[in-house]
Amino acid sequence: MDAAQIPQLIAQIALADPRVRREDKTERRAQIHMWAGILTEVPYDFALQAAQQHYAASQWPINPSDIAARWQATVRDRMTRHTGTFEPGDYPDLDPDDVIGYLQALRGQRQAVARGLQPPSNVRAITAGPAADAVTARLNALGTYVPRQVDDVLDAYRPVKAARREAVITGQPDPLSVDCDWCQAPAGEPCRSRRIAPGGGATANRRRSTPHPSRADDARDAVREQQEADA
Repeated sequence: MDAAQIPQLIAQIALADPRVRREDKTERRAQIHMWAGILTEVPYDFALQAAQQHYAASQWPINPSDIAARWQATVRDRMTRHTGTFEPGDYPDLDPDDVIGYLQALRGQRQAVARGLQPPSNVRAITAGPAADAVTARLNALGTYVPRQVDDVLDAYRPVKAARREAVITGQPDPLSVDCDWCQAPAGEPCRSRRIAPGGGATANRRRSTPHPSRADDARDAVREQQEADA
């Protein structure tokens, strides 16, 4: 709320409760300054409505903290119902490679939801492929330290993890969930290319962006065996 709106807000509240408004000019200036600092994030219309709700249920004078508390509870409720899912189709002019622009758009979306200018976005149901719970569990097993939306942007620079995420989402076996019998890469580690060292013998050095075919076959066999065991 703009500080210039505070005197109008107090005047409106004083129509219902004259005790709220200070009569001394010095105290009134101090009151306006104090209320402005407390209600800086609260929209004027919300503050007025909060005062109306207060006096509908209470005979005690309202404090700015009462209004701020109602606003914070409202914002928490909105953000709890907001999944934060970012839909690129809603921003056709946004370059998919513009990470800074993406983050600014995401921040603007969250602020719009918090202020009630945009309704919270719900999770879109998965209509094909594996069950949603199974996808979530498998993605969690991969581990992440950033929001899913940022993960999507960074996948272009992490082909190995991007391939694992794609396999999970599409319901395909994850080759990196098993050891590789070709290059001896342990589960969770990408495959490596093998070369012949100058002194003889095979060594593995360069990381591969795709797993060895035999490892993908082993992953499919492991999934099939698990499904048979569960049955």
